[in-house]
Amino acid sequence: MIITDFLERNARLYGQESALVEINPSEERDKAVTWWDFNLIESASQDAPYRRELSWRDFDRRANRFANLLLSRGLKRGTKVAVLLMNCLEWLPIYFGILKAGCIAVPMNYRYSSDEIKYCLELADVKVLVFGPEFISRIDAIETQIMQVSPLFYVGSDGPAYAEDCLSLMGFCSSSAPPVALQEDDDAAIYFSSGTTGFPKAILHKHRSLVHACLTEQNHHSQSREDVFLCIPPLYHTGAKMHWFGSLLSGSKAVLLRGIKPEWILRAVTEERCTIVWLLVPWAQDLLDAIDSGRVDLSRYRLEQWRLMHVGAQPVPPSLIHRWMKVFPHHQYDTNYGLSESIGPGCVHLGVENIHKVGAIGKPGYGWQARIVDDHGVDVTPGEVGELIVKGDGVMTCYYKNEEATAEVLKDGWLYTGDMAKEDPDGFIYLVDRKKDVVISGGENLYPVQIEDFLRAYPKIKDVAVIGLPDARLGEIAVAIIEIKEGETCTEAEINEFCTAMPRYKRPRKIFFDKVPRNPTGKIEKPALREKYCHGRLVEVQITG
Repeated sequence: MIITDFLERNARLYGQESALVEINPSEERDKAVTWWDFNLIESASQDAPYRRELSWRDFDRRANRFANLLLSRGLKRGTKVAVLLMNCLEWLPIYFGILKAGCIAVPMNYRYSSDEIKYCLELADVKVLVFGPEFISRIDAIETQIMQVSPLFYVGSDGPAYAEDCLSLMGFCSSSAPPVALQEDDDAAIYFSSGTTGFPKAILHKHRSLVHACLTEQNHHSQSREDVFLCIPPLYHTGAKMHWFGSLLSGSKAVLLRGIKPEWILRAVTEERCTIVWLLVPWAQDLLDAIDSGRVDLSRYRLEQWRLMHVGAQPVPPSLIHRWMKVFPHHQYDTNYGLSESIGPGCVHLGVENIHKVGAIGKPGYGWQARIVDDHGVDVTPGEVGELIVKGDGVMTCYYKNEEATAEVLKDGWLYTGDMAKEDPDGFIYLVDRKKDVVISGGENLYPVQIEDFLRAYPKIKDVAVIGLPDARLGEIAVAIIEIKEGETCTEAEINEFCTAMPRYKRPRKIFFDKVPRNPTGKIEKPALREKYCHGRLVEVQITG
């Protein structure tokens, strides 16, 4: 089967039933994005969160409309179509419309700057861009530099003059399935990843990968028609979408919550009767903290149907899960390990039956193989540290237009993850460290070289290194070790003020003034810095604003 077959099956079997619900707790009603003639169901109460709902039949019809819009513009099989939208009810129908047209979907990180958007559009040979109101200023800045991208489709009201009104145009397109035959080995999607250089790689996946993600997710979490999945993380990321694929396969409802406040999460679980919730570590910690402080009273919510909480996208502190199970003893818990190169979560999987192994990432997931090898690709003995490699139908085809990088990580069908791991006597895999220097903070990848390059522009700085410091809430925070030029004086306040020109999530959370060590070849000795500043340290940073 092809991933779009599941959507068409659901439309046929469960057409009038709810497929997607969008909840905007803080959305102003006059700014809400709406579909053309969608007849969406909205909350009647003015003090209720803004709510929109889409049935399986309308989901499929909207996907068909967008597919036919693309085909009406002469788009051919394999054309790349980028999606730059916040989580919303439009996101998934547009994604599936791209696939139904035989085109390649290119989801884009909604935190990208204008320069990053331009770089990724060019890297992936994108010909069409679909974007929303939150990105107008960023597209304004590069509109004349991306002339190869045409048309630009805008989703919302009061769009810029250079973009076409996507939703109005769809209203004139057929809601019938387009006559495009798809095969498992057809290219389907490009996702972006990046190494320590900070320059994204374009990860190409086939339809086979997407279907594999569906089967893996449903096998791991046993979604049924009665389940309701609460999805909070961004849909551009493989993690969120591939977990939602379990709902697609089972024909069950999913709720897109645009907000992470504990009260909003619990209210959505209560009012939508959610049974499965995927959280990032910071959100789980915030929820527990709100309960412990008394700010949240669990007796106000209906949570008895909530059966599964799973966490991913970053290492999970065992203490957090032990704490969670004391508050929610009836919950099943799970964690999944994966990469965008392995179509997201699930290539290694703990399993709800293995709560006694909290701290491990688990065993090979459904349909996956995993090994731990040395620098020569030879399996290490259990207990020894080596590189984790995985194999399965979810492994990427390649890094698009980057044969050298592809050859470095794909060998005889095995994906070399760059993560160091070890296996215990029971066959459970534990991550030890990463070969890469990426800092994973709150589930987001921060790339030290980008931050270092920015800081080096400050006239008082001679050298700088950015590393990750363990953090009880975010998993890691980015910290900067700064070497000041001889004869200069500098304060942390000066650096923080300079960093306000950088996106907030990329800013170093702590500054150390010290000499930056480099080896004889000129490379920064980051292991030495980690040993000095990170060893045995676990800090908590209060985020304000």
